[in-house]
Amino acid sequence: MKKMVINGGRILTGEIKISGAKNSAVALIPAALLSDGVVKIDNIPNISDIDALREILEYLGATVVRDKSYITIDSSEIVNKEIPENISKKLRASYYFMSALLGKYKHVEMYFPGGCSIGARPIDQTLKAFRALGATVKEEGNKFTIDAEELIGGHVYLDMPSVGATINTLLASVRAKGTTILENAAKEPEIVNVATFLNNMGAKITGAGTSEIRIKGVSKLTGCFSEVIPDRIEAGTYVLAGALIGKDLKISNLISEHIESLTLKLEEMGVPLKIEEDSIVVSKGEHLKPVNVKTLGYPGFPTDLQQPLTTLLTQCEGTSTLEETIYENRFQNVEYLNKMGADITINKRKIYIEGKTPLHGEEVSATDLRAGACLVLAALAAKGKTVVGNVEHVLRGYENMIEKLSNVGADIKEEN
Repeated sequence: MKKMVINGGRILTGEIKISGAKNSAVALIPAALLSDGVVKIDNIPNISDIDALREILEYLGATVVRDKSYITIDSSEIVNKEIPENISKKLRASYYFMSALLGKYKHVEMYFPGGCSIGARPIDQTLKAFRALGATVKEEGNKFTIDAEELIGGHVYLDMPSVGATINTLLASVRAKGTTILENAAKEPEIVNVATFLNNMGAKITGAGTSEIRIKGVSKLTGCFSEVIPDRIEAGTYVLAGALIGKDLKISNLISEHIESLTLKLEEMGVPLKIEEDSIVVSKGEHLKPVNVKTLGYPGFPTDLQQPLTTLLTQCEGTSTLEETIYENRFQNVEYLNKMGADITINKRKIYIEGKTPLHGEEVSATDLRAGACLVLAALAAKGKTVVGNVEHVLRGYENMIEKLSNVGADIKEEN
């Protein structure tokens, strides 16, 4: 297992450029299978989740070429065969292949996807959408076999605005006959990115970014060029780093509107921010005020920034509360933050953070991607040396994190 060794207390100054969005890229790559031509996607982040998706593509027979930030995918020689558990379990986003293969071939066999252990992550809403389009779903243990003589546009209402179920409905319905109406859809920027990508291939999707999306089915999709939007979660994580221990730290190549729920909270706390359309300059705040935060779907506060934010809340003067409404097991970072000097208590889906508490270096472990990011931030602000174990979780979602932080003054390195 890899680990990060961080000597804390170094002021971060300079510029960090944000990479392409993980949560977009991991959907765009499986979506490329719907094309009958060659697809080229720019601004692909260099993270291990992309490697796992490429493994599935090549297993199915696609030709994949990676050149710097580009990925080119030719799926004309795809063989629609069972995707085994040993590769599907590597990441949650593997289930986008389920909807892409169903949409193109009307048949798919694969195992339940993997990913971080942050609580129950059922795919019932995705399966509900498949059935609404006329598919039959057979479950055998961890294996799903999904068939349809043909997919017919239908009316899909999601019980909750799930990002995954929204994207899966788009992928399954773009080549269906007739029009699909998707209600209570997720509104995240990544949804708009995926819909734009599909429209560039010839799909007819309207309403992406709102709660109602309409998809008029087409018989074929062509090759195209598209681009991944900047990663709002990576941007938010580094803005939080600047709020903890930055001095005029510039976070560039972002879309500030996408993290407005974070920046509004930081301004409420008293963090010095200079916000432009495509960059944010942030410095360490003094005498930060406590705040109350509740995670919600976009444009609410993102669950993926809840854990990184917790580190900053330990430095507020007073009691902050943070309520997690999306995943029930997303406080695994709390044990390690308390070990580093925090004063946090858990009450079901809510945590109470007493501050201000000084943080000190310890040996800790990344239990999942965003918990790992939380601990890296804590290590940067802590006094002394921190060793963060299981950093494979972190490297899954942050491109060149060690290099980016080193370039702005952090004392951070990776060890085996």
